[in-house]
Amino acid sequence: MRKPVISLMLLALSVTLMAQGQRHHLKRMPFTTDTPMVHDPVMAYEDSTYYIFATGMGIQQMSSKDRKAWTVKPEPVMSVIPKWTRDSVPGFTHHVWAPDIIHWHGRWWLAYSCSTFGKNGSSIGLMSTRKLAYGLWDDEGSIVTSQEKRDNWNAIDPNFVIDDNDQPWLVWGSFWDGIQLARLDTTMHIAKGEKPRTIARRYAPGFEPSEPNPTSKFAGTNAIEAPFIFKHGGYYYLFVSWDYCCRGAKSNYRVAVGRSKNVAGPYTDRDGKDMAKGGGTLFIEGDKKVFEAAGHCAAYHIDGEDIFICHGYSIAHKGASILIQRPITWTADGWPTIE
Repeated sequence: MRKPVISLMLLALSVTLMAQGQRHHLKRMPFTTDTPMVHDPVMAYEDSTYYIFATGMGIQQMSSKDRKAWTVKPEPVMSVIPKWTRDSVPGFTHHVWAPDIIHWHGRWWLAYSCSTFGKNGSSIGLMSTRKLAYGLWDDEGSIVTSQEKRDNWNAIDPNFVIDDNDQPWLVWGSFWDGIQLARLDTTMHIAKGEKPRTIARRYAPGFEPSEPNPTSKFAGTNAIEAPFIFKHGGYYYLFVSWDYCCRGAKSNYRVAVGRSKNVAGPYTDRDGKDMAKGGGTLFIEGDKKVFEAAGHCAAYHIDGEDIFICHGYSIAHKGASILIQRPITWTADGWPTIE
């Protein structure tokens, strides 16, 4: 039985000020912008409204009718963080990372990451709802958890994909042994007997780059994360982020892609190299004019258009991460491109 522990019902976040001996309460209000600051954005579309969910305290959220003017809501998606998250992940509190969302079998399913920077003791949580506009979410527990010293993978950066047989899968991962994939059951949890398999790495097994990881001494140098699988034509396209995020203007994040006829892989790049052995075709990186770096992407087919989104570290905004949106076009041999 689902427990309705998460609600968005007009949660008022207030700041209490003292002025001239009197106490005043100010409500944070929604605001609209054409340049939203986001990290790890994903998109949903319901009733002619676009929604973006992103990393933030309890998950950041915003909405738009035209994907130009975005109304950023002051309240988080999660007004209550389930207690099991803190029990499962030492050090985790409220900063929820890298959500993903999909509509399947009459419900919206939202996965999210509970972790601490540079560690692989992590958990991917799950919520569900019938309607995004209601703002009422049910806690569905944990999909998968990784433990330090037990697992050589990291349970963050989830992405749902539904195959041609209506079978749900989850792809996830960051650093360690790279990107993981597993089949789900009808409750959107790891299917019984299913074991994670590695489908993409930054480098071939055994190769060690000369430069150390500048962000963490624990995570190593297999700098790949943030997978997203997008079905187009007869292929599943696996987008991944290479190198290092979260360093502002010093970030060198970028996105690579490969494809497979089978959701379980193997995924190969344009040169035929297996992504599990370090393959990947560069898709987007910083142009050093507008963005220093760009990564953690998602891709959608909405209203007849293929849409690519990610966050980019803006030069004009001194390295702050802002939303990037681009239409996807396709080459004659079936590879995605953006301008």
